[in-house]
Amino acid sequence: MRRVYDFFERTDPQMEAFKTIFIVLHLLSCATLMTVIVLQSGKNSGLAALSGKSDTYLAKNKTKSRDARLALATKWIAGFFVVATVVLNLV
Repeated sequence: MRRVYDFFERTDPQMEAFKTIFIVLHLLSCATLMTVIVLQSGKNSGLAALSGKSDTYLAKNKTKSRDARLALATKWIAGFFVVATVVLNLV
């Protein structure tokens, strides 16, 4: 006897390959997103001046440009992560 839901269990090999590749990309974006977030400097580094560890002007600008690049990377990777999550949910 044929079950009604057999039709929905059929898989296309191309769709399975697409799903596998997308899962791998999703996991890579997850790991990359965590790494980029951890590499960003904290926003409460203003108390470092009290302990005598104040940064020079050049060091502050270097950190800000690095933080700006990391913030931009975070936005793009997070966007891809959200889109990949929705696509994997629909597939």
